[in-house]
Amino acid sequence: MNRTMLRAKVHRIRVTECEVEYEGSLTLDAEIMESARMVPYEKIDVYDVDNGNRFSTYLIAGEPGSKVCCVNGAAARLVENGDKLIICTFVTLEDDDAAAHRPRVVLVGEENEMIEVKDYEEAGVRVPS
Repeated sequence: MNRTMLRAKVHRIRVTECEVEYEGSLTLDAEIMESARMVPYEKIDVYDVDNGNRFSTYLIAGEPGSKVCCVNGAAARLVENGDKLIICTFVTLEDDDAAAHRPRVVLVGEENEMIEVKDYEEAGVRVPS
């Protein structure tokens, strides 16, 4: 049996730009992408913490160290500058591999600075609002 598992997550990054007149995608700081082990053109699911909108798109690498999180194309209508997003990627694993799997989690601060990178997620841990 196969299971779809969380592979990586960037938690609570703030939208820095919205570009409707663009082909699509989400531009993300390349350093954040690397820390999350995400790659250009990888499919992502995006969850807007502020308004509840959810959508899928793909990544484009932004300038390293820029702290950019720019939502492009039609999805730009679903977010606003300053919204907090959760960006996730998933992987399909066999049961034997799924049992030992641990996701990469990148926690981001108010200014889109990386504050912690870890390979687990715990139940019951609250984040500052």
